[in-house]
Amino acid sequence: MAMDVGKTFVETCNYLQDPRLVASFQRLCGVRGTFPDNASEPRNRSDDNDRPELRKRSPGDDVGNGAASAVHANGKPSEPRPEDEDSSARAKPLRRNSLTGDVGQEFLIHNKLLFYLFTFGTELGNEMFFIVFFPFLFWNVDALVSRRLIVVWAWNLMVGQSTKDMVRWSRPASPPVVKVEVFYNSEYSMPSTHAMTGTAIPFCLFMLTYERWQYPFLLGLSVALCWSLLVCVSRVYMGMHSVLEVITGFLYSLLVLVFFQQTLDTIDHFYMTHAYAPLVIVVSHVSLGLLAFSLDSWSTSRGDTAQALGTGAGAALATHANYQLGLMADPPASALPLALPALGAGLAARALLRLALGVAVILVTRMLMKAATIPLLCRLAGLPAGDVRRARQRMAVELPYRYIVYSVVGFTCFCVVPLLFRLVGLA
Repeated sequence: MAMDVGKTFVETCNYLQDPRLVASFQRLCGVRGTFPDNASEPRNRSDDNDRPELRKRSPGDDVGNGAASAVHANGKPSEPRPEDEDSSARAKPLRRNSLTGDVGQEFLIHNKLLFYLFTFGTELGNEMFFIVFFPFLFWNVDALVSRRLIVVWAWNLMVGQSTKDMVRWSRPASPPVVKVEVFYNSEYSMPSTHAMTGTAIPFCLFMLTYERWQYPFLLGLSVALCWSLLVCVSRVYMGMHSVLEVITGFLYSLLVLVFFQQTLDTIDHFYMTHAYAPLVIVVSHVSLGLLAFSLDSWSTSRGDTAQALGTGAGAALATHANYQLGLMADPPASALPLALPALGAGLAARALLRLALGVAVILVTRMLMKAATIPLLCRLAGLPAGDVRRARQRMAVELPYRYIVYSVVGFTCFCVVPLLFRLVGLA
């Protein structure tokens, strides 16, 4: 009986991991590749099962859109199919791969609504969204929720990216999968960290705000589920993950949330009140960054891990500073649950003004810190500063660069910008 259950489980996992399942979903959603006719199917899966090393990626692997050159085995260009003739359906990935410079291959989009919907969904897991979302929440809605959410986000991303570098599964094979996105194509893929953050953020937000704010339970749960589902499905649509990797990321994130549900109050209180909190914050985040960088050869996942840990460290240090200086007081327990304010033109204008000014300060801070940090670290490491991409593939540059820049960004967001708001009368 146990053997039958185990066999069924393995067969189910193999089915959910099959790139042809991803390709079928993409075709259902109106995505078509421009592959040669003889490259429309992957190798026999039994070959892959006999050779597990094929699931590993080496630094020199092609990470583009499969047979992106669109030539047949005889070297002649493939003949355009009828659907290729519609130039309005042609599209290319929005961003090139940050490791290889690969801009990806043209593909065909026959359902623009789904394309824009899932592009939005995948952006909910990218850097620019977090640069806007976390500050807006902190400056305009609830500082306590925002700073605790940052803790969960940073640790969740670190766990997911480190797991990727230990499991070392490559992205879904292309062809048959169409790489609608190539920015993260050089990373390993198991589990999906977009699915992890896309689950952790909305469900943790729901966990932190329900009973703290007045709103219906079903409304909060529905928003969290829809947010998570949109991000998870978008990763399959983009051709970046198999269904199994997305499901694993979703479940893995829920496991992380179970841990933080029990410890988040203690962590937040320690960050605010303990005399040695700054030392513990710096040492723990740097140590975890060093651990993540030791797991595998360089990829964008390691930089993202250091970036998340740096942001988390900066936000935690700002939390300690704000509490010790009396710059930020949470509402007393007697004031809970908080009522949602009445929306008006004045409130909206004030929130947007805070957001515009604050994000501008953050972006300028990030730009200045990048400009100052990378050349300095290259000189200290004895590397030429002219080739930034290659220099950032060295741990001696990438880890301190990400950590320093984003620690300053996190501290600026949660401590410096609120002080600026007080000075200009926006507090």
